[in-house]
Amino acid sequence: MDLKSGLPYPLIKDGLPFSYPQLDKDISTDVAIMGAGISGALMRYYLIKAGIDCVIVDARTAGLGSTSASTSLLQYEIDTPLHQLCEMIGKSNAEKAFHLCNDAITTLGKIAGELNFEEFEYKNSLYFATFKKDLSFLQKEFEARKNAGFDVSFIEKETIKKKYGIDSPAAILSKHGAQTNAYGFTHKLLQYRKNKGEVFDRSPISKVKETKSGVELNTEKGYKIKAKKLVYATGYEVTEILKDKVVDLKSTYAIVSEQFNQADFWEDDVLLWNTADPYLYLRTTFDNRIIVGGRDEDFFDNAKRDKLLPGKSRQLATDFQKLFPDIPFKTEFSWTGTFGSTKDGLPYIGAHPKFPNSYFALGFGGNGITFSVIAAKMITDLISGRKNNDADIFSFNRK
Repeated sequence: MDLKSGLPYPLIKDGLPFSYPQLDKDISTDVAIMGAGISGALMRYYLIKAGIDCVIVDARTAGLGSTSASTSLLQYEIDTPLHQLCEMIGKSNAEKAFHLCNDAITTLGKIAGELNFEEFEYKNSLYFATFKKDLSFLQKEFEARKNAGFDVSFIEKETIKKKYGIDSPAAILSKHGAQTNAYGFTHKLLQYRKNKGEVFDRSPISKVKETKSGVELNTEKGYKIKAKKLVYATGYEVTEILKDKVVDLKSTYAIVSEQFNQADFWEDDVLLWNTADPYLYLRTTFDNRIIVGGRDEDFFDNAKRDKLLPGKSRQLATDFQKLFPDIPFKTEFSWTGTFGSTKDGLPYIGAHPKFPNSYFALGFGGNGITFSVIAAKMITDLISGRKNNDADIFSFNRK
């Protein structure tokens, strides 16, 4: 499956900052990680921190899957609003899931600081109503977040227009979010303690065999990786392995403007997203550009997804100009990527009954990066023999 097409801005900007070898020998390790995107890179980081021997292997060049197409908004909100998630999985678990995402943002900030990765910045987030009919929904969501302990404010129409230049009936301002560069962050993570946790890319795995003592992975060129445990961090391609209907695949589209001379576009350059379905999302970049994403479609095949890119790009530019008619947006890069949504908006993390020596770090949904932090922490606990009290929220066995 091709996970993206077009010209993803992060890939254009950063190119191939580091190179990694192909696997050209048989190796043994405690944990093999399949997938060298942001999920696999965070998994490797946590395992190394825990003193667990690991290797990471990817069929592509590292980071060139969904990670390079990420628009890298970091929000504690998941795709299912909190008040609706409370009804689906219970108030305690729903609030816990949101708080875990909130904590993950702080964790990512600390990791970025440790690694001297400069493209991480805390931002407020504005969730604004698209239509007047969305007011009741937005009020319910505000009350749910406030009661859960989040630092939120309900903003009225006049204030939204004055501060952010947007015509909207109401909005929720959240005081904790961030933006980053998932592609650059991934490579920074993969460089962490290079003598530990070897990284191999361009080494497709043709066969995975579960054994009594662990797993055995065979590459297309005939080399073997023997491991006690395997972590699948392959994102949406894992659907071909699981054979279970755990995610509905979607196509999303994104555009990036030419570089502006100005550095400020709206107050605090907050992260912006709206109540439309599918929702529109916007953020600024570290080099004074604007990213606009959305216009999602059900995914059927790569060709159909890619054929829609020119039209979707024009629509996204129009969407932006309707919001900000005085900002002269001119598209320089556009791309499309594949993502997935689950029944409750939550990721699948942990063990699967069909794979006794494997764990899954599947950050499905719009919060893939924060979900990847949760997965890395949780799976490291499980591999280390520690109980994780939150594992049931994201398990394959949840109702």
